Amino acid sequence: MGTHTDAHIVWDWNGTLFHDVDAVIGATNAAFAELGLAPITLERYRELYCVPVPRFYERLMGQLPTQAEWEVMDAVFHRHYTEHRVGCGLADGVEDLLKAWVAAGRSQSILSMYGHEDLVPLVADFGISSHFIRVDGRTGPSGGSKAEHMVRHLDALRDTVDPRRTVVIGDAADDALAALHAGAHAVLWTGGSHGRASLEAAGVPVVDSLGEAVAEAERLAVSGRP
Repeated sequence: MGTHTDAHIVWDWNGTLFHDVDAVIGATNAAFAELGLAPITLERYRELYCVPVPRFYERLMGQLPTQAEWEVMDAVFHRHYTEHRVGCGLADGVEDLLKAWVAAGRSQSILSMYGHEDLVPLVADFGISSHFIRVDGRTGPSGGSKAEHMVRHLDALRDTVDPRRTVVIGDAADDALAALHAGAHAVLWTGGSHGRASLEAAGVPVVDSLGEAVAEAERLAVSGRP
């Protein structure tokens, strides 16, 4: 894709490009049943979900799980998620948005907290890998913040991407915190893991469609101002 000095988008994957919210709720409730916890609705999930993920379990259980408990919960969730994600696809309109952004001479990448070894082939399976100059998934333990991962992601792109003209698009407040930590902008959308109220508390633009998110990203990246 060459060298880019114009606007750049860092896309989140789960809950943003990849519409897996139903799989997340299904896997969460399957894991909860296995762990003796009551099921949760999508609305309740969006109200309570937070990063680091053990804090989410604390909100549900009334106490922070021990490291051993967290490891069991995380393993059980991911086992069920792998089963549920099979029926999931890209969010509506994603392919057209990605193509249009590239056609305008701009660049984009993916940074996800989904495991790197699983993310890369999944993106390839959807036939969209060529739209991105870099695809990074999580390496190391799950459940933490995206902030340091974002710094490393943008550092790897430093020869082609200016953080001041970079906009992170995601579905979680942690995406905005990661962007701020790396000196980039952020736009959050309401179609994923967080409800509008918790997203607005992050202090960045919140939109209801990915089309709006891209338009807002263009405004932020071109102007270089919030």
